[in-house]
Amino acid sequence: MSDKTRPTFDSEKVTVIFVLGGPGAGKGTQCARLVQDYRFSHLSAGDLLRAEQHRDGSEFGELIRTCIREGTIVPMEITVKLLENAMKAAIDESKEEEGWSHGRGRFLIDGFPRKMDQALMFEAEVCVSSLTIFFTTTEDVMLRRLLHRGETSGREDDNVESIRKRFHTYKEQTLPVIEHYSKLDKVAEVKTCRCFNRIAS
Repeated sequence: MSDKTRPTFDSEKVTVIFVLGGPGAGKGTQCARLVQDYRFSHLSAGDLLRAEQHRDGSEFGELIRTCIREGTIVPMEITVKLLENAMKAAIDESKEEEGWSHGRGRFLIDGFPRKMDQALMFEAEVCVSSLTIFFTTTEDVMLRRLLHRGETSGREDDNVESIRKRFHTYKEQTLPVIEHYSKLDKVAEVKTCRCFNRIAS
């Protein structure tokens, strides 16, 4: 754990919205619409980890590959650092855009935090979140979506065995995160079987 005394980003300047839901709940698809309409930067924890596992010279590549294959959670220090670096890069690259000057930014962080210790570490070291959007649907719907995606995604975790492991991990470790933020009145729950235009409104 870092000995930093305050987060890297000031939550008065940088808005962080966590985006959570079971595997295949539609998080990435619906984030894309919010990015388009509200100029958020969409950071997918999973995408950052998948990119890192294939990066030449990565000291974490093999560990990340094993975690993804087994449906387990990557050590939080790795994920939090990748997110922090991506946020710094986005703020630097977007500083000429409206709403992004003077260190300001708006982030949708998709698929994170997946455990309470991740949430606490991120908020202590990177930035305090403003809201968690919680996308819900049935497990059967999520399974069908993931298997359909697996036909073209090339993702090694889009198979029945890995998907079942991910569902188990989600129920055991991620739902307590939702409960925590619900107690703080910082959760907006959205049923993803509805039309997205109605959700976005």
